[in-house]
Amino acid sequence: MKLKPSLDWLLIFVPIAALLEFTRPQEHVWIFVASALAIIPLAGWLGHATEHLAAHTGEGAGGLLNATFGNAAELIIAFAALQRGLYDVVKASLTGSIIGNILLVAGLAIFMGGLKHKVQRFQAVAARAQSTLLTLAGISLIVPATFHHLAKASAKVEHDLSLEIAVVLLAVYAAHLVFSLVTHKKLFSGLPSSEETERGKHPETWSVRKSVAVLAGATALVAWMSEILVGSVEQAAHSWGMTSLFIGVIVVAIIGNAAEHSSAVVMAMKNRMDLSLSIAIGSSIQIALFVAPLLVIASRFFGQRPMDLVFTPIEVVAIVMSIVIVGEISSDGESNWMEGAMLLAVYLIVGISFFFFPEASTHAGPAPALEGSAGH
Repeated sequence: MKLKPSLDWLLIFVPIAALLEFTRPQEHVWIFVASALAIIPLAGWLGHATEHLAAHTGEGAGGLLNATFGNAAELIIAFAALQRGLYDVVKASLTGSIIGNILLVAGLAIFMGGLKHKVQRFQAVAARAQSTLLTLAGISLIVPATFHHLAKASAKVEHDLSLEIAVVLLAVYAAHLVFSLVTHKKLFSGLPSSEETERGKHPETWSVRKSVAVLAGATALVAWMSEILVGSVEQAAHSWGMTSLFIGVIVVAIIGNAAEHSSAVVMAMKNRMDLSLSIAIGSSIQIALFVAPLLVIASRFFGQRPMDLVFTPIEVVAIVMSIVIVGEISSDGESNWMEGAMLLAVYLIVGISFFFFPEASTHAGPAPALEGSAGH
């Protein structure tokens, strides 16, 4: 029997991370590395389970399911950090998830799919609708940040403003679900470009029961590993000379995006770009319009203090730039490998910028920042 390389080999780090956490709690760097490596294959299993579950629900709902459960890792990590009062890490991970999905995940999917297929086509109307939602997400971040720096209001006013914006975003997300799954379902059904469909082949899919069982098991393990990961993130960042902002935006986001990576790239290489982009762009929409406002509301019950939507200027700029370029690329209903390469290039530029961004200029806390500060 010949062994093939597989991400499943990384599952060995699940017991290793647990063992280190209980026997060597002071070894923060090794605990962080082990738990991060453990989450990668678990997120992959989340992606596999949702992909098989999507086979029973159709293309449009399938992309939503994959995005929803693919974001389970990010949501669990964010809740764990929220309960510990690590609001900088929460906001940074949200930023990283948004730009990671539309630049890294979508970029890699378009690039890999473009290498195999010269030109790939998808529903332009649906792509533009998703790009418009991303623009709304960018506006929802610009307004609180602008209010913070111009109004110089109290922390309570900023928390109330963020709460009301969060309610609006949740309402818009609910409307988006009705639009994509009910009233304009055909727009998100996808073009008949799948290689498997063209050849008349239908790969074997898991039953709904098996898909749900794997989904539940993987989610439980991701929750456990995420709790361990969050407990060691700050100490690991300082040990490596990295800022908490870089760890949250880049490192934690890449780990949490593992499920989207695997699913979106595989679908793109099968020439199913509608589903691929629905997973990648849909995940960013879900983070911005559902997860972020949900955390704002949840922080009033589970957090050490209310969380606001005031992100640092560099985070807002990075998200807005990402939204602009992905909107340009997805507006014509066609993609090629060069467009994927451009998205990846922007992600590298943003990542380098966050790496060199000083810790002192990141989120400052619940009170309004003093004049000239870039914090919260």
